[in-house]
Amino acid sequence: MSATDLIGLSEAEATTRLRVEGYNELPSPERRTPIRIVLEVLREPMLALLLCGGLIYLLLGDLQEALLLLAFGAMSIVITIVQETRTERVLEALRDLTSPRALVIRDGVRRRIAGREVVRGDLIILGDGDRVPADAVLLDGHDLQVDESLLTGESVPVRKEVVETDALAEHRPGGDDQPFVYSGSLVVRGEGCARVTATGQRSEIGKIGVSLRTLQAEPPRLQRQTAKLVQLCFLGGAAVSIVAVVLYGMLRGDWLQASLGGVAIGMSMLPEEFGVVFTVFMAMGAWRISKVRVLTRRAAAIETLGSATVLCTDKTGTLTLNEMSVVELRRLDGSRTRLTSLNRDCAKPEFSDIARYGVLASSPQPLDPMERALHALAGDVWKENSGQDAHWQLVRTYGLRPELLAMTQIWRSPLAEEYVVAAKGAPEAIAGLCRLSGTDQESMRDAVGLMAKQGLRVLGVAAAVHEGSPLPSSQQAFAFRFLGLVGLADPLRSSVPAAVRECRSAGIRVTMITGDYPVTAAAIANQAGLDVHDVITGEQLKLMDDLQLAERARRVNVFARVLPEQKLRIVQAMKQNSEIVAMTGDGVNDAPSLKAAHIGIAMGGRGTDVAREASSMVLLDDDFGAIISAIRLGRRVYDNLRKAMAFIFAVHVPIAGLALLPLVFGLPLILSPVHIAFLELIIDPICSLVFEAEREERDIMARPPRRADSPLFTWALVSWSVLQGALIFALVAVLFIFALYAGMPSDEARALAFFALVGSIVGLVLVNRSFSSSFLSAFFRPNPALAVILVSIAGVLGTALLWPPASSLFQFGPLHSDDLMIALGPGVAMLVVLELLKPLWGPRLRS
Repeated sequence: MSATDLIGLSEAEATTRLRVEGYNELPSPERRTPIRIVLEVLREPMLALLLCGGLIYLLLGDLQEALLLLAFGAMSIVITIVQETRTERVLEALRDLTSPRALVIRDGVRRRIAGREVVRGDLIILGDGDRVPADAVLLDGHDLQVDESLLTGESVPVRKEVVETDALAEHRPGGDDQPFVYSGSLVVRGEGCARVTATGQRSEIGKIGVSLRTLQAEPPRLQRQTAKLVQLCFLGGAAVSIVAVVLYGMLRGDWLQASLGGVAIGMSMLPEEFGVVFTVFMAMGAWRISKVRVLTRRAAAIETLGSATVLCTDKTGTLTLNEMSVVELRRLDGSRTRLTSLNRDCAKPEFSDIARYGVLASSPQPLDPMERALHALAGDVWKENSGQDAHWQLVRTYGLRPELLAMTQIWRSPLAEEYVVAAKGAPEAIAGLCRLSGTDQESMRDAVGLMAKQGLRVLGVAAAVHEGSPLPSSQQAFAFRFLGLVGLADPLRSSVPAAVRECRSAGIRVTMITGDYPVTAAAIANQAGLDVHDVITGEQLKLMDDLQLAERARRVNVFARVLPEQKLRIVQAMKQNSEIVAMTGDGVNDAPSLKAAHIGIAMGGRGTDVAREASSMVLLDDDFGAIISAIRLGRRVYDNLRKAMAFIFAVHVPIAGLALLPLVFGLPLILSPVHIAFLELIIDPICSLVFEAEREERDIMARPPRRADSPLFTWALVSWSVLQGALIFALVAVLFIFALYAGMPSDEARALAFFALVGSIVGLVLVNRSFSSSFLSAFFRPNPALAVILVSIAGVLGTALLWPPASSLFQFGPLHSDDLMIALGPGVAMLVVLELLKPLWGPRLRS
């Protein structure tokens, strides 16, 4: 049936279907307004505590402290709004892909319309370079080949052929000689006419969009753990505060003093710094990782990447370059030349003819990746061996047909009467055209088998000369001679083997999930250094239930011929096995699994907008090796965050103790809300920056990933923090009480205790810089932030002591130089004791 014989829908019928079934596009996602995002953010425990603390200070009349807390809360809200509005555009990217321009036949007339106006039943005309606007069944076609890599992930185009559709009621993208074309795919050769069968979200690409709407990105585990810890601290602090206020008021009758002390105790036990420190660490981690050309779209994902146990990777465009390349030329006599990225020499006549005639059998301006590879290889040979080839004219093309998978092109030179005939195609088809003997055909099949085991796609090339005219109607009429075989492959990225080795040393299993054939997948996996004990295909996976798949997924590292929803099943099966899953990919077909994984990593150079929007991280240079740098930084961020959180936890112990001490023993208040706000919102966060800038531990990539259920705070870490905090509290409390009994005024004793507390906090920083190194080795290890922060703290303390408005606000009396030397005593004593204990506690802290 010819396209000229078709009438297509009428305009009235098309308008009716458009009104009933909707536009050929994905529905707009429900966009969250800034107000809705703010309301959701306000439910976060850490932010709620910041705002509640600010309101408490406001009610107490401490306007400066209230504004400081509220400023931190407002900053957190702004950061969250910016992040949320940047990461909710995945369906918008899909809608762009699904709405190209389309050439349709309506009322027997060809019309160019917007892709979104195509309806079910429309007749669409397809040609070279067209983007298919909707899923359709082919009614007529000539040498039609379509690149469906957006949906299958495979770079090699597939042939399309008109066949009976009844036997192919269930169809999916991928596979040759099917009559179906799919929305978003690209026509690389030929032409055809097709009838639209599905539009919008009913198309294959639309189904991916629907699945993305139902998937929720994996929430960062550290945020959950930190929020839970903050809730526990809030409940504990509230209980202690209430009990202290009631007891003090009932026993001593001073309810105002009791209320002030209770607020101080409550604020001392509220870890406001956790939210600030967590945000700063993730933001700084994103900045550091950007320097290795990795864009972090969700900053909290950095620490999760550091705990990844399985790295699931696509083959095409991720492990490989997504560019077909000629890697081997072989003749029937067994001679061959292996081509690499460094050696592309095929100048020997017996091999240069294969390359040259391969190009002559290809389109002059190719879209097909294999033809582009032939052009790239034979460009120099063409110029050197045949200077007049540029003046040749393409006379005729014999296209591929189901019964003969070969194409032939006829060229004529103005300087010669004869025609040059070049053919390429499936080796068996070329052998038939050349009428090879049985022995030669056996040799050819053996050679093809050897090349196929290496994962190569093999083409045969033949040449002939024709004199006179007219040209024959069939390719079989030429007297071809067999030139040889061309082996093509999508080459492995040079950085991949080293990256895989480092993943192994870090205890991370690398798994390939591809839509390619098992032989090709296994060959690439072996080149990359993966353990290839078994290969599971999509057909086998279809027969497994979720439990069977989860069991097999523990051991199998290569999955081949899988469909998009099967990739998603594999990721979910690994998550069911308590794995922390990182998933790389670049195509639309990868988007659901990228979003479902704990960490989705999109390739930025060749990746689609859909994949990038569904991911947590983007490799800007498509360098697989950059994943290792990201993992290293992720582990460093987590290690340093644990040190910072343990430090903050330890600091809260003496703060809470010194706030509670006066209420229990009837002493003057040591820490008021002003002091606590100063410590928790200025001193603690500033000191925590030292840990953010700390270098990684020596064994960071030699240890296995931490367990999926491992808490941020282990009992060993909590015990270490409590021990440090209790030691500081004891030393500072003894100093304060001793000063009072020695006759020092309460304001001077308060200043002495406060300075001793800050000095001890600085000592804590030095102790906790490394859990494995001593104080001296850690002290001399470069950390640009350390010196700056120490000087800053000294300046702030000097201002608080010497500037009258500040000393009045803090209720500090004057201190002399000998008093300051005494204030350093608790910090020095604490440093010595903890350094002696660290070798005993260190191994448990690192485990």
